[in-house]
Amino acid sequence: MKKNNKIQAVFLDRDGTIGGDDTIHYPGEFRLFPGVKENISKLQEKGIKVFAFTNQPGIAKGLTTKTAFIHELLSFGFDQVYICPHAPEAECKCRKPNTEMLQQAAEDYKLSLARTVVIGDRWSDMVAASKVGAMKILVKMK
Repeated sequence: MKKNNKIQAVFLDRDGTIGGDDTIHYPGEFRLFPGVKENISKLQEKGIKVFAFTNQPGIAKGLTTKTAFIHELLSFGFDQVYICPHAPEAECKCRKPNTEMLQQAAEDYKLSLARTVVIGDRWSDMVAASKVGAMKILVKMK
């Protein structure tokens, strides 16, 4: 019997990975890198779910809202959005490198996290991926 190794989902970090730079740009200011929307669609055409997962401490500081981030990210074509809205000092379970966002998506979509890919630009993205056994891709800005 052949083992099914098909990728079920891709998790994409926001700032510095799909657009912007290594600083936070709030909804309305954020710009995607060329080709991001098209590549999200290509993955989805192959039956792969594409999720945004991002730490956004500005929400806890009252600088923007979780709803604004969700609306913006869904407009880029994501199937679902997972956001940690907490400040680092809150020591929550969802802030990367913790894994609650990945685990919630696995529960929501019946995923095997070993058959998912995490793409991000920071160590926290890679550590979260490692903790759940996901494949990982580190991108670097020029």
